[in-house]
Order: sequence, then structure tokens, then C-alpha cells
Amino acid sequence: MWTAPSSDSSLTITLWHIDAAGAIHYINLLSVGFAADVNATRSRRFAGWGELGYFLSIFLRLARLDRRPFPLRVEGEGETDRRRCLFLTFNNSKCTGGTMMIAPDARVDDGLIEYVRWGPIGRLGLIRNLSTLYDGTHVKHPLAERVAARRIDFDLEHPVDVMVDGECLTVHLEKLEVLPSALRVVV
Repeated sequence: MWTAPSSDSSLTITLWHIDAAGAIHYINLLSVGFAADVNATRSRRFAGWGELGYFLSIFLRLARLDRRPFPLRVEGEGETDRRRCLFLTFNNSKCTGGTMMIAPDARVDDGLIEYVRWGPIGRLGLIRNLSTLYDGTHVKHPLAERVAARRIDFDLEHPVDVMVDGECLTVHLEKLEVLPSALRVVV
């Protein structure tokens, strides 16, 4: 853990710990499902293509839209959620990709994971609602849910592609756990 010198203009950020085959720490977001699939396609097939590679990846992943379950339990309570979905994202801040407001209720200093789930929306529904991902109103969609939590436990049978702070990884997710106030940043 790194701690910045004391300052009145510092911000304490929550760091998250992914328990996968080893430990991974991240600051902003982890996504599985559509966003991770697009990122993996861009990284594996269109690296170096710039924005065109990103749009081609979106088009390809939209053409073979895969809505699948990512079994998990929030805070170790209740039954494992095995419902199919378009994506799951676990965020520390409101925005990703510079302009997408995926987790409009997320706060970097509250010590919680903002978990957003969008159910098995279809292609046309996704295309019609794409703009809502940029203003945060997608969480009002009937297939969307959000929860703030300190821990998420996964029950996955095999490794999955994930997008971690914009990077493409394939890991066997076991749990996400908050490490509150693990990082101080001087502004």
C-alpha cells in the first residue's frame, strides 16, 4: 500500500482485490459479458486498428450477442444468482471509457463496489438503449439492477474474459473484495 503525504487536497480511493489464480488489484472497474467480450475481440483481432477496431468489435459481438449467466452472490447472502445477462460491471467510479456513465451512483470514497447488472436484453433493445449507457439512465431500464456491496462471490465453472480498468484478461473469478482506503491520491 502506498500512502501519499498528508495534504488537505487528498482523496482516499477504494482498491478492489480480485481473488483469481493469484491476486489482482484494480481501481476503477471490472466487467464481464458484453463489454469484456468487445474488449477481448478488439485486443485479440483488431489490436492496432484504433477506433475502427473498436467499432468492428462492437459490431461482431452484437451480431453474436451472448447473454449468459455469471453465477454470483452479493455479500454472501441469499442464493446464487444464475440469471442470464448482457453484462455485469463492478465499479468504483461513475464513468468508464471517458464518457460512458455505467455506474451513475458509484463513489470512489465510499468503500463499496457499485455492481450494475443488465439482464438479457436483445439486439434491438440494446441498440435502442445504447445512448442510455452514456447518461446513466440505463439503470432505470426494467432489465437493469444495481447494488452497492463490499464483497461479491462467484460460482463460475471456468475462466472468463474480463475487462479490468480497460485491459483484457481471462481469469477464474472467485471473489471481489473491497480494500477500503487502500490508496491515497494527492490532487
